[in-house]
Amino acid sequence: MTKLTKNFNLSEFECKCGCTMPEFVKNNIMELAENLQVLRDEVGKLDLTNAYRCKAHNADVGGATNSQHLTGKAADVKSETKSPSEIAETVNDLMKNERFKMGGVGKYNTFTHVDIRGFKARWSKTTKK
Repeated sequence: MTKLTKNFNLSEFECKCGCTMPEFVKNNIMELAENLQVLRDEVGKLDLTNAYRCKAHNADVGGATNSQHLTGKAADVKSETKSPSEIAETVNDLMKNERFKMGGVGKYNTFTHVDIRGFKARWSKTTKK
């Protein structure tokens, strides 16, 4: 088990289809894990529902063709104690204070997408009940 930070292991970031993660993706995963550790220290335990996705798996789950998941720069996270909106708000604050690399924050009903693309992107795909 390869430990990336005090709370994250490489296995948590691997593609759900079981393929081998390309080497170029691993560097991005390292940077992503370091940023997610800052978030975790702020909000407590986080579950990664998705991180790196190969092209085939990304297509299977309906991911965007230019998804940050394809390069290992994105993770979908959820928390048992914080809502997706609260996670998004925390990531926004961390990015504003330059404690988390600037990137994308997307709100969904059950998780929050966070990425380290290097520029600001925001969206919400939540549905009202």
